[in-house]
Amino acid sequence: MNPRRWQCVAIFLTWIISIGTPAALAETPVSEAVPVHIQTELPKAVMQGQGTYRWFGLRIYDATLWTGPEGWNDLQKNKVALDLRYARNLVGRKIADASVQEMEKLHQGSASQRQKWLQQMTTLFPDVKEGTHITGIYIPNESARFYLDGKWLGEIRDAEFARAFFAIWLDPQTSAPDLRKKLLGHS
Repeated sequence: MNPRRWQCVAIFLTWIISIGTPAALAETPVSEAVPVHIQTELPKAVMQGQGTYRWFGLRIYDATLWTGPEGWNDLQKNKVALDLRYARNLVGRKIADASVQEMEKLHQGSASQRQKWLQQMTTLFPDVKEGTHITGIYIPNESARFYLDGKWLGEIRDAEFARAFFAIWLDPQTSAPDLRKKLLGHS
């Protein structure tokens, strides 16, 4: 092998080591036990589905959708909980930026609304580390509540924001259709 190729292999291996071992990249099964904060918000919660979000093959987070015993219907009628367990360290501002970009792709809200939502999310969303959970609770026609590792984080009392935020994962036009299918239990 020529020296240039060895250099590329060394860079690739260094990169792999920096993001984690292959075992760390494997999907982590999510427990079916209902976390207390979800049970409080959504009595009789049942797991609708779960899946993993990847970006260019890298595991970003594992997601679990919880619904009431009636199951999933749509964002107009159902109170749901979406739990994201992060697989890597991310800056809160980047999470907010990515959320607004996805809302824009889905044509959710006006430009001024998305700017307002970005400011609210930037204030609310913390930096996360591998293993951190952020749980969003969707309350139809009212708000979105957020928990960090099961502890109250805050609420955005804006029905349009709540619908737009949860559309990122649950709208039929989501940019992650395979994850949506898994969350809805259609895997």
